[in-house]
Amino acid sequence: MHRGGRIGWLRAAVLGANDGLISTSSLVVGVASAEQSAAAILLAAVAGLVAGALSMAAGEYVSVSSQADTEGADLARERRELALAPAAERAELARIYIERGLSRTLAIQVADELMAHDALGAHARDELGIHELTRARPIQAAVASAASFAVGAAPPTVLAALLPIRVLTPGVVAATLVLLVVLGSVAAHLGGAGRARGALRVAFWGAVAMAGTAAVGRLFGTVVQ
Repeated sequence: MHRGGRIGWLRAAVLGANDGLISTSSLVVGVASAEQSAAAILLAAVAGLVAGALSMAAGEYVSVSSQADTEGADLARERRELALAPAAERAELARIYIERGLSRTLAIQVADELMAHDALGAHARDELGIHELTRARPIQAAVASAASFAVGAAPPTVLAALLPIRVLTPGVVAATLVLLVVLGSVAAHLGGAGRARGALRVAFWGAVAMAGTAAVGRLFGTVVQ
């Protein structure tokens, strides 16, 4: 099984899990740097989890819906052209195969047979580049993003509820970096890339995000106090 079939849900799932883990951990670290109230830190974590999951779902649904609308418009146009000028569409399809290396005779034969079997499918795939495995699926993307964000945000939220204030920041940072390494490694493996590179790049940007929010929280806390 080729990895291309995973593109639709893998991208949304990896993005959601990374975002949930990094943003919620950064939020906990930032608030903990400014506020020593366990209740305030936990409230910020829970609010970040809920708001982030809903935001990811809405954002993915809107963006992927735009892609689906574009694909639908292209397919509708292609359907009209096939109904109005089938000979021209046959010639266009044959020309595509000729440019890919087939002889003229074989290209015409292939175009004829594919159009007889599924004309719109052949043009969608070979002229428009729309493949079934990579078609835009807004609901799938929205659900995958929201669920993965919630899963990613859960560990720092649980730690915010369980750890004492004095060890909360180092505990969240350590747990987050370990989880980012694991997540980056798994995502890279599923996508067919190198595990080490995938793990390091995710962990690096997670560390940058947490350091940045910790600095903001400490500065804000100092100014308020």
